[in-house]
Amino acid sequence: APAQAQIVHAGQACVVKEDNISERVYTIREGDTLVLQCLVTGHPRPQVRWTKTAGSASDKFQETSVFNETLRIERIARTQGGRYYCKAENGVGVPAIKSIRVDVQYLDEPVLTVHQTVSDVRGNFYQEKTVFLRCTVNSNPPARFIWKRGSDTLSHSQDNGVDIYEPLYTQGETKVLKLKNLRPQDYASYTCQVSVRNVCGIPDKAVTFRLTNTTAPPALKLSVNETLVVNPGENVTVQCLLTGGDPLPQLQWSHGPGPLPLGALAQGGTLSIPSVQARDSGYYNCTATNNVGNPAKKTVNLLVRSMKNATFQITPDVIKESENIQLGQDLKLSCHVDAVPQEKVTYQWFKNGKPARMSKRLLVTRNDPELPAVTSSLELIDLHFSDYGTYLCMASFPGAPVPDLSVEVNISSETVPPTISVPKGRAVVTVREGSPAQLQCEVRGKPRPPVLWSRVDKEAALLPSGLPLEETSDGKLRLERVSRDMSGTYRCQTARYNGFNVRPREAQVQLNVQSKAYSPEFYFDTPNPTRSHKLSKNYSYVLQWTQREPDAVDPVLNYRLSVRQLNQHNAMVKAIPVRRVEKGQLLEYVLTDLRVPHSYEIRLTPYTTFGAGDTASRIIHYTEHNTCHFEDEKICGYTQDLTDNFDWTRQNALTQNPKRSPNTGPPTDISGTPEGYYMFIETSRPRELGDRARLVSPLYNASAKFYCVSFFYHMYGKHIGSLNLLVRSRNKGALDTHAWSLSGNKGNVWQQAHVPINPSGPFQIIFEGVRGSGYLGDIAIDDVTLKKGECPRKQMDPNKADTETAQCVLAGPYGTPVAPEVLVCSGEDTVTWTEMQTLNEVSLQISQVCGQEHPLEKEEGLACAVCGEPEERSQELRLPSF
Repeated sequence: APAQAQIVHAGQACVVKEDNISERVYTIREGDTLVLQCLVTGHPRPQVRWTKTAGSASDKFQETSVFNETLRIERIARTQGGRYYCKAENGVGVPAIKSIRVDVQYLDEPVLTVHQTVSDVRGNFYQEKTVFLRCTVNSNPPARFIWKRGSDTLSHSQDNGVDIYEPLYTQGETKVLKLKNLRPQDYASYTCQVSVRNVCGIPDKAVTFRLTNTTAPPALKLSVNETLVVNPGENVTVQCLLTGGDPLPQLQWSHGPGPLPLGALAQGGTLSIPSVQARDSGYYNCTATNNVGNPAKKTVNLLVRSMKNATFQITPDVIKESENIQLGQDLKLSCHVDAVPQEKVTYQWFKNGKPARMSKRLLVTRNDPELPAVTSSLELIDLHFSDYGTYLCMASFPGAPVPDLSVEVNISSETVPPTISVPKGRAVVTVREGSPAQLQCEVRGKPRPPVLWSRVDKEAALLPSGLPLEETSDGKLRLERVSRDMSGTYRCQTARYNGFNVRPREAQVQLNVQSKAYSPEFYFDTPNPTRSHKLSKNYSYVLQWTQREPDAVDPVLNYRLSVRQLNQHNAMVKAIPVRRVEKGQLLEYVLTDLRVPHSYEIRLTPYTTFGAGDTASRIIHYTEHNTCHFEDEKICGYTQDLTDNFDWTRQNALTQNPKRSPNTGPPTDISGTPEGYYMFIETSRPRELGDRARLVSPLYNASAKFYCVSFFYHMYGKHIGSLNLLVRSRNKGALDTHAWSLSGNKGNVWQQAHVPINPSGPFQIIFEGVRGSGYLGDIAIDDVTLKKGECPRKQMDPNKADTETAQCVLAGPYGTPVAPEVLVCSGEDTVTWTEMQTLNEVSLQISQVCGQEHPLEKEEGLACAVCGEPEERSQELRLPSF
């Protein structure tokens, strides 16, 4: 069955509304808890994935399993608003996708900033000062602004000195109060009040600023240079000095990237870092703000001298495209360290312990464009035998207490490029889940470079360590506890540093993780799963399941089935062997000898060569009900009769044709929800008068004398034909018998019918819809129930609602009586019916015995029927119209 999904919500919603026909909007206040549930149906059980559009792209939603269909966000942020999608898929049909829009409401504290401009007027006779008070706030929905001077509310152009307007090209919501040609009365307290009109219970907020004739923006200067280079272990103090600003500015230090170092102390404008280390390098920002003008900012680039990671490379003659060291060809040795500051590093080269002397054949170059920045290279032109030896590259910071770093390279006839291979028998490594594993590659050559490990699988590009590459000096990748997701192909390759700078050599190792199988998934909507056996008081059950991800682990060899009656400890255990299990394959086993009316716990465990996998369990309840709501595409095992003229159609209010015929057919199913499904016959062209559509139930075992078929029908339209219920007996070949019939328009309502039947053996029920005289004749059915026992005693006549149903029984199908021919009323009196009696005579006899008139008129045909002895209980049944 394909996946179906529906989103329901809980949590702290302010309001949930339909924004328009197709969109649901969930409004929530920032900081509250969002709870969305994706309710899914289908088999195999669908996997659910939550995604979102709009809002922040950094919000991540991971795939969740069917056992965790709830998306819960504590303290929801504004960036988490947007459209949320629930996608449910199980590999059958197209995925089901539902969505809901989440609107996060919030109102921040407003920020009030002041900007001043001064201009000369009339040739410097006096200066004109204009002040802009800018109030900015972030909110959802948009905020309303109110400006006040003292306690008085200001309005636009209330005098020549005041303007209120909304500027262009600003982030967030902004209102500006402009004070033109500043006057003495303009020096006052100004308040900006913002409101979102109490949505989600969010109150108004306000900010106040006191404007004086000394109001001025902040100004700063630093006690050190903008670039400060220090040695590790020194104590660093930087002062940020205020040189202006009213009101008094606030000073704040920050570090990029990341927070201030541990142990750093920022007090006012002074920043102190004791015993500074290399990790403390970075940009330190001092910012002064007083909401007047722009903030003042000064930055110090702190560089703590350090060196690490000394590496070398051997590059054979590039022009000759050689990968080997050969006499008579050129050779280049390169040396690099990671340093701060990088450009201050100096390199020295030594040969056999003595400083290398430069010549025409021995050159030192710096900053080779093909190598990392600030790399020193020693080039040997036309290599001679005398050039063989040990070369050492030393990196240092002159005059600084930072230890030198050196790296050694040996050049001889034995210096050869690397090769890499996987040891014999180690190309495929198989380990059990949870155990340690070691992948190994062997590198030969001199010098031997490090080995870089990576994954070949595109879908799992990262190593178990979380890194794309991992370096090992001995060629061994060690994994502590392997899991099934670590299975796959791993690549080992030679590094291009600490060895030959040539094309990397590589090999591959396959890791197989033996893991326990995933759990089975039970198939819950098997048609008629309970089969009762009247003589032995036993019942059987068709257990059906699929296997989750069978290809992800070793093949499933068998299942261990445990069956335990509830409230008992002992369980029956049985092994069920299987052949190769494929994804989505429906497996089946018939449980027998289950005792009526007990319930049982079923546990099913897959076994592989690894051992027991994950167990799935379920409870089987004995029930005599068999109800079909037609919510599943399998429609409870009902099938279309191949011998009729056309088919029944399954639909709901969401899938029905918007151009369907008006004034016929139901608007929704019996539940009244747009998602609910029902079955109906479409009587528009090319259907013709008398065309029949038949819907056939699964085959039922007859384990009782009487059954009751209950269902809802909808027969609305001026061209309604007939709806018939037939019983197909399978005792001695197929024989269809009419059990109930109804014709004509019954109004735009769902009505219920209860039809008693007494099958003599295995049987099926058939709903037959007959097309009337025109296209306004759609007939629908829903919620069909088959139940053992009698139908309800009181029924309403569907043709005539105010007529009481006759409580009498007829010995056989009317017109073809079957011996013994006896009519039984609800009392003890009986009426014998012979073949020669007319309809009126039978009516008269029934009236005399029952004490009231129940005429068997030709149009209505109300009676009850049973075959059997007079002492058997009467059973109600509406016969077809005579």
